[in-house]
Amino acid sequence: MSFETISVVGLGYIGLPTAAMFASRKIKVIGVDVNLDTVETINRGEIHIVEPELDMIVHATVMEGYLKAVVEPEPADAFLIAVPTPFMQCEEGQTPQPDLRYIESACKSIAPVLKKGDLVVLESTSPVGTTQQISEWLAEARPDLLIPRGENDEADINISHCPERVLPGHVVRELVENDRVIGGITSKCCERSIELYKIFVKGDCISTNARTAEMAKLTENSCRDVQIAFANELSIICDKLDINVWELISLANRHPRINILKPGPGVGGHCIAVDPWFIVSSAPESAKLIKTAREVNDLKPDWVIEKLKIAIAEFLLRNPSKTSSDITIACYGLAFKPNIDDLRESPALKISKSISEIHIGKLLVVEPNISELESNSLNLVDAEQAHEEEDIRVILVAHDQFKNMKAKNTTITIDTVGITL
Repeated sequence: MSFETISVVGLGYIGLPTAAMFASRKIKVIGVDVNLDTVETINRGEIHIVEPELDMIVHATVMEGYLKAVVEPEPADAFLIAVPTPFMQCEEGQTPQPDLRYIESACKSIAPVLKKGDLVVLESTSPVGTTQQISEWLAEARPDLLIPRGENDEADINISHCPERVLPGHVVRELVENDRVIGGITSKCCERSIELYKIFVKGDCISTNARTAEMAKLTENSCRDVQIAFANELSIICDKLDINVWELISLANRHPRINILKPGPGVGGHCIAVDPWFIVSSAPESAKLIKTAREVNDLKPDWVIEKLKIAIAEFLLRNPSKTSSDITIACYGLAFKPNIDDLRESPALKISKSISEIHIGKLLVVEPNISELESNSLNLVDAEQAHEEEDIRVILVAHDQFKNMKAKNTTITIDTVGITL
């Protein structure tokens, strides 16, 4: 076997499951992460994220000696880079630009331990041209190695892009079953990458060039973003026209060629809330629909806040002896989607923080998938306490635990995800 040792750089929501899947095939895997707590947690056979089945796989592979975590890269035969690719902060109205510093840092960290014959695969979702940029970074760091920059190049190192395309909450299954798009700098890079992923991937591995592979992942997420924006915009229109949007969508979806998604409080997660900006930033004059969809989804949390202000006014009209400081608001859900603990780019978290800034009364937050928050402005409680004290409830995430909740008759409910309707 040409891959005796595999290194995965970045042990987050994608890197750790990927490392665990390779290790479950009895291959030595070295996971690399700059967070010492993460490294120590994994080396105890535990996990630091919520993902079904992953805890058992990590525990078994660590105990059997196939998986270990370190803070500095060690020599391996293949290096998978799975680090964040956020966008840089910008002024309001400006198009966000991709921030590649984590990828650059990962490349520079593995460069000293690269050897002839190694494979480097970028899994991080990235703007078009990033894989080529990796070639430039590695060529600069290791002038003693032949680094591929074009299809006909002779090379000592193979470099490819293979974007992850899994659904949080189903990562273990989808890593194995989903097709993978593999874009190599050269055809040889593709061949080597397919050989690597076929260690555990049962889906098809489809070869293309690196730029097309990068664009494929951005296209998938941008398409989803546009579809969600349609649903979110529809919910705003229906609210103005006094129409139940959930019933409307259910009726429209009875058409055999219509499949409208469910609206929500916005769009979160590291992928859909971020990736469309990579396309917009690369072609700002052409990506009009993609940009508009991103703006619609980014503004949906503001709409939720306006609905809350109306609910507060309604409560005060019902209770003329009370003031705003007497009102207890309970927010249900902080994650960016149901039944996970991932808070990245979460509209629910954004809304809760905004409420804490404008509401002078008590704010309670329920998130069953996390035990503590970094934010000092949010008071994390269990659902029972929230139910007992709330005057206004704001349902922001359709966690399974929330689907059968009954509110008190006096409670005003704002349901942004349609689980009580």
